[in-house]
Amino acid sequence: MRRKDYPHNPTHIFADDTLYFITAAIYQKRPLLQAPQLKQLLLERIRSCFDKYKWELHHWVILDNHYHLLGKSWVGQDLSKIMTEIHAFSGYQIKQVSQTQERVWWNYWDYCPRNEQDYMIRLVYLLNNPVKHGYVANLHDYPFSSFHEALAIHGSEKLRQQFQTHPEFRTLVLREAYDDEF
Repeated sequence: MRRKDYPHNPTHIFADDTLYFITAAIYQKRPLLQAPQLKQLLLERIRSCFDKYKWELHHWVILDNHYHLLGKSWVGQDLSKIMTEIHAFSGYQIKQVSQTQERVWWNYWDYCPRNEQDYMIRLVYLLNNPVKHGYVANLHDYPFSSFHEALAIHGSEKLRQQFQTHPEFRTLVLREAYDDEF
């Protein structure tokens, strides 16, 4: 496991064969991902990069100004390459559609869940993100999330149980909320 620190960037942990929770944000919280086609392009790029570097993408959600991913590393050192490729390609596409010349992406934060409970709290947090941010009242109504895949695999009863078993997701405050005024 390696750790990388920069004065004005979050610390990144590079660990092989490890679970990761990743958050990335648009600069100045602008809603540059409002267009459904941009969310779809971003998702395709995320999947492509995870496949290229043999990482597993377990869960994801894409909102108008940020996204969250849960996955598993193959080679932890590849995290920065993955994020650079995702943001370089999607940043170009976003600039074209939104007609902005400003920077698109601010930063990304990564966290390695410590145990299954920690993982499950972050999973439920991720799945609930569209409700938390007021996009929808019901998760069934938000298309840019792995909720629908999880529902198809696990069923509604198991998902309901996960939400009930891990209520800490409601009070989870991510480190990145304090790290930067993005």
